[in-house]
Amino acid sequence: MVQFIAGGRGEGKSKRLIAMANDSVRTSDGHVVYIDDDSTHTRELSHSIRFVETSNFPLSNYREFIGFVCGILSQDYDITCIYVDGLTNIVKRLPDEDLLKLVKKLESLVGDHLDFIISMNCKAENLPDEVKKLLAS
Repeated sequence: MVQFIAGGRGEGKSKRLIAMANDSVRTSDGHVVYIDDDSTHTRELSHSIRFVETSNFPLSNYREFIGFVCGILSQDYDITCIYVDGLTNIVKRLPDEDLLKLVKKLESLVGDHLDFIISMNCKAENLPDEVKKLLAS
């Protein structure tokens, strides 16, 4: 499953994502990964969550981000959930058509055992309809 959390700056997206990650690490039978563009939230995450900071990696488009995610997945076949905090901060250029391509690529990786929960700094009404359907409730 691929889900999105959208909202403006300061609307609590990161806090919600952190709470979801901490909850899932308690209930998951696999490993949980949290990807962020900085290390601000590392102390709020359970020590069982693998934290990956992207600031040292040049991820300028959705293809590079997919390659990055595939690299993480190739190192650990037991990953059941990947949380991405601030996709639009990690991938600087993400027009709607690239966002849709990213969603399709992520959906192809999901299978039966992997979930992606992604926060984005944008208003939900500005997302393409295909992505609006994936908004977490």
